[in-house]
Amino acid sequence: MITPLSCIVVLNWNGAEETLACLESLVAVRSSSCRVLVVDNGSTDGSVESIRKAFPDIELLLIPSNIGYAGGNNAGFRRVLELGAEFVIFLNNDTTVDAGFCAPLLETLQRKPLAGIAVPKIFYLDRPDTLWYAGGMVRLSTGLIRHVGLRKKNAPQFDRPGVTGYATGCCFAMRCRDFEAVAGFDEGFRMYAEDVDLSLRVRSMGMSVNYVPSSRVWHKVSASLSRSPLRKLVKKSVGALYLFRKHRAWSGMVLYLLLLPLRLAGSFVDALRVKNSETS
Repeated sequence: MITPLSCIVVLNWNGAEETLACLESLVAVRSSSCRVLVVDNGSTDGSVESIRKAFPDIELLLIPSNIGYAGGNNAGFRRVLELGAEFVIFLNNDTTVDAGFCAPLLETLQRKPLAGIAVPKIFYLDRPDTLWYAGGMVRLSTGLIRHVGLRKKNAPQFDRPGVTGYATGCCFAMRCRDFEAVAGFDEGFRMYAEDVDLSLRVRSMGMSVNYVPSSRVWHKVSASLSRSPLRKLVKKSVGALYLFRKHRAWSGMVLYLLLLPLRLAGSFVDALRVKNSETS
C-alpha cells in the first residue's frame, strides 16, 4: 500500500532562529512520504542563507516581499499541489513538534471522511505543561472567539478528541482537495482571525474541525507582541472586526467593541505576567 504524500508548510519572515529550531524538531518527522517546504516571506535578516546552510535538502520557496500569513501560506499551498501531495500541514515557524505529531492528524483525516481539519494540542514552549490551545470556541453572534484550555495545566479533561469550533493557524492539517475547495486563506485578513474564517468556511461545507490531543506541538508565543499589549490588541481587533463584517455578524461586532476595555486590561495583565516570568 502506497502511503499518501503529505507536505508541511513552514512560513518564515525574519525568524531565522525560530525557524531553524522548528526544522530541527521536524528532522524525525521527515520521510519519503512527508516533505517539508519552507516559504520565506521576503526576509531581510539572512534567514534564507541560514536555512540553506543548516538544511540544504529542504525546499525553499522565496517570496520577494512580505505578503502576510494568508498570502505566504497560499503561495506555499500552490507549490504543495505541484508536488502532488494529498495532505497539507500548516505549521508556524515558532513551534517545535513531537516526533509523532503528524500521524494522528493524518489518521484522523483518513478515518473520518467528514473531518475537514485536524488540529493538535498545543502547549507554551516556555511552559511545556501549560496549554495554549486545546480546542477553539467561536460564537460570532456574541463576539466570542477563544481557545479552550488557555493557560491551564495539562489534565485528562483535555485528552478527549472530538469536534471543536475552530482550528488555530499555529498548526493544522487538511486534505489538499478540501483546502482548494474552500479557496484557501482569505488574504483580506492582515493578521489574526484568518484561521477562524477558514474553519467556518470548512464547517459551512458540512465538514468538521477535529481536535486531536494525541498530536502535540509547543508554541513560542510572540514575546515582542506580549510586550506591546496595545499593538497586539489592535491587530487582533482588526482581524476580528473583518471577520464579523465578512460573516455579517453585526451583533458580535457591537459586543466585541463594547468589551474592548476589558480585553485591553487582560492584555496588560498578560504582558505583566510575561515580564515577571522573564525576571524570575
